[in-house]
Amino acid sequence: KQWYQRRVAITAGDEIGDGTTGVVVLAGALLEQAEILLERGIHPIRVADGYENAAQIAIEHMNTITDTFIVDKDNKEPLVKTAMTTLGSKIVNRCGRKFAEMAVDAILSVADLERKDVSFDLIKIECKTGGKLEDSQLVKGVIIDKTMSHSQMPKELNDVKMAILTCAFEPPKPKTKHNLNVGSVEDYNKLHAYEKEQFIDMIKKIKDSGANLAICQWGFDDEANHLCLQNELPAVRWVGGPEIELIAIATGGRIVPRFSELTPDKLGYAGKVREIEFGTTKDRMMVIEDCKNTRAVTLFLRGSNTMIVQEAKRSIWDAMCVIRNLVRDNRIVYGGGSNEISCAIAVSAAADKVPSIEQYAMRAFADALESVPMALAENSGLAPFATLAEVKSRQIKEDNPRLGIDCMDAGENDMKVQHVIETLIGKKQQIMLATQLVRMILKIDDVRSPGEGE
Repeated sequence: KQWYQRRVAITAGDEIGDGTTGVVVLAGALLEQAEILLERGIHPIRVADGYENAAQIAIEHMNTITDTFIVDKDNKEPLVKTAMTTLGSKIVNRCGRKFAEMAVDAILSVADLERKDVSFDLIKIECKTGGKLEDSQLVKGVIIDKTMSHSQMPKELNDVKMAILTCAFEPPKPKTKHNLNVGSVEDYNKLHAYEKEQFIDMIKKIKDSGANLAICQWGFDDEANHLCLQNELPAVRWVGGPEIELIAIATGGRIVPRFSELTPDKLGYAGKVREIEFGTTKDRMMVIEDCKNTRAVTLFLRGSNTMIVQEAKRSIWDAMCVIRNLVRDNRIVYGGGSNEISCAIAVSAAADKVPSIEQYAMRAFADALESVPMALAENSGLAPFATLAEVKSRQIKEDNPRLGIDCMDAGENDMKVQHVIETLIGKKQQIMLATQLVRMILKIDDVRSPGEGE
């Protein structure tokens, strides 16, 4: 059961990017309710069918209580508040506003609002330990964890035309197995002169194309590095494949697999390339800014240690997924458990009209939905049963599906007023994933462990 719950959390993270805790809580509650029904003698298939019916009723009910959220590049504040809702339960919530703004700016930079599409390929997340969370920033360009290949090369370049190379920066070698015997000083000098001539020819081809920076996927030795410095050609070596691709997309350049194919039209362009240095550690990274493709961005995250940085990365990913979901489908429901309470009321009412034995499973599904607001109340230091009973009665009496748990003790249960927002697509996926998981477990007849028959 634990393995299945872990897998459903991972799936929720992949599908919707957020709500992993909620889907695990709901799946656990559904399994507990199913166990009670099985002990009473109800067949697992009848329980699974009841759960499926209840899930469909809950999803249809959610469609009736949605609001439309306007995604507007000129008015980012509602989006920022939505991202802050996601970040409220994360370890980075003390910098919630800053991280929310970074997430919103990143998504809006790469979003195509007309097609309602967001390309995460244009967003790179780079992490660096040894700083404060507050030092994190959004860079309109690309950051790579590399430096200039020689310490005396310039640290800042303007109006950069870069050659993006995946070919080896070294003299050509025969494709067959070979041995090279150097029997005298003259032979060695000839070999050295040949290698130097080849390096200079490669550098000349790069400079003749108009490039003033070489980005190389592979490395080159110290002599080639020295020749690059002598010929005033700044270079960066050992740049990884995904980074090479992102640089090519951002700068509008083409990846060049052979020196013979290098032409001026394949060069990438960037307004500025500079090295940045961090504090007392003197760590350096390279920033490529003002690119030809202005949609490419990098989220540069800082933190005191690896755990904090990785948690910040996970948190801002969740926030970006929520904004992405709003771009794709701008319908929303309200959080604080209000949506679950409203769905539980609707499922309970529908269960009374079902003449078959599935009505017991549907009521159990409604009870499981209430585990989410109960968990919120308990974690907020409130009396869970009393708080849930009060909010549930108010929802029915006032016919207001926006009433939820006042976790922040703001004195207001209306989640629209508190601006606690959840995406409709995210909530639907939570219920569907939890239901599918439980139905799958209920259809398992028997479990055999290794060595059981011995």
